[in-house]
Amino acid sequence: MIVWQGKLEKMPVELQSPVKYFLDYGESKICVNNFIGRNIRLTFSSEIRCIACDKKTNKSFGQGFCYPCFLNSPRNSECIVRPELCMAHEHQGRDPKWEEENHNVPHCVYLAQTNDVKVGVTRSSNTYSRWIDQGARKTIKLANVPYRQLAGLIEIELKKYISDKTNWTRMLKDERGEEVDLVELKKSLIDKLPDALKAYADPDDTITEIKYPVENYPEKVKSVGFDKETMVEGKLIGIRGQYLMFANNNVINLRKHTGYIISFEVLDEKFAEEVIQGVLF
Repeated sequence: MIVWQGKLEKMPVELQSPVKYFLDYGESKICVNNFIGRNIRLTFSSEIRCIACDKKTNKSFGQGFCYPCFLNSPRNSECIVRPELCMAHEHQGRDPKWEEENHNVPHCVYLAQTNDVKVGVTRSSNTYSRWIDQGARKTIKLANVPYRQLAGLIEIELKKYISDKTNWTRMLKDERGEEVDLVELKKSLIDKLPDALKAYADPDDTITEIKYPVENYPEKVKSVGFDKETMVEGKLIGIRGQYLMFANNNVINLRKHTGYIISFEVLDEKFAEEVIQGVLF
């Protein structure tokens, strides 16, 4: 029974214990957590629509763009991955209005631990969602700044001492490195910043712990997707980051398939009939 169909976007999340995940497109919405432990099937319709202009595209570039938008959309500008290059605060960019609304706004520099600890940057309004999307299990805010470029400059300094990458295979197997005192690490890293950047340090040392809806973690993971297959199915055992995890060790990154038109089907018909009214809203 098909319980959802539409254009894939990054799964909206709610910071609960565990995190709640949704598929949401127009009037079609489900809480994916409700299907953990059940056999599901995702079927790709062979149609991809650009997340910027909504035109059909034969191939997705940069997680959801047609090629022209991949080259020109402000949502794919270089400062998305290199925030130190952002010029939104000087009213410059591919689309100054978009940059003003999204990059010339408060940003947070944070530390997040999945296996090891990494440093990251995100809009202050998007902090919890960003942490969840990276599969972090413990986080702490390190600095708050008024615009994106400043966050990037702090990140550049901290990358001399700490990584800015997440190892996604270790995250999906829940392999944990050495436990780190995030408060002490935060203090030591702030001490290494130039005085001009130390002024933006966040005094709040609250540690946020994040739990994910996972029945059990696989010992091995195999990445699958719709560029080679039209169907992915199996028993759903968990969700972490933007990945669905299956009992057969397959994992699929839904964010990678942003813009793909798919259907979500539950294969346990009796279960579908019992819960369908409770998961569609």
